[in-house]
Amino acid sequence: MLHIVDDEDVIRDSLAWLAQSRGINACGYATAQAFLDQAGAAFDADGDCVLLDVRMPDLNGVAVFEQLSGRGLTAQMPVIFLTGHGDVPMAVDMLKRGAFDFFEKPFNDNQLMDRVQEALAQSRAAGAGAAVRERLATLSAREREVLDLILAGKMNKVVADKLGISMRTVEVHRAHILDKMRVKTAVELAGLLK
Repeated sequence: MLHIVDDEDVIRDSLAWLAQSRGINACGYATAQAFLDQAGAAFDADGDCVLLDVRMPDLNGVAVFEQLSGRGLTAQMPVIFLTGHGDVPMAVDMLKRGAFDFFEKPFNDNQLMDRVQEALAQSRAAGAGAAVRERLATLSAREREVLDLILAGKMNKVVADKLGISMRTVEVHRAHILDKMRVKTAVELAGLLK
């Protein structure tokens, strides 16, 4: 989902139309606070990206970016700044602090949408990585040991010998690991964790 945060209706509408012409779902926010109230509530499986105007009446874009950063949301929700008032030092500072990109109005529509698509791809990857980390966190210490040996290519018998447990126990742990990680085979598991 592309989140367009700009106080100008015309800009929000034209950016939403432009995004939709590329098959990107978009949602506009007239105020920074309206966006912040819902930011991070639920991430889109297709990725999230924020087009953020620098100058707005309620909160400026830099303050919004700082709040997103403080909440740890900028990896899953990359921010592209838009400004009609080019400020090179501010752009450099925002990029150093983790902004995805910075565009000065007027901008090239295709270049902007190309960067939005790259940001959405990054967001999807970050979201997938976070989901995998959450699943890994559900594994017990013994399941992590079994997982490490499975990923090393060890057969159940070798895992059982190495950990001093029965082969049946290894099979149970293996089944729990596959279930918790939401995969069906050790090959899928290895692909998920590479």
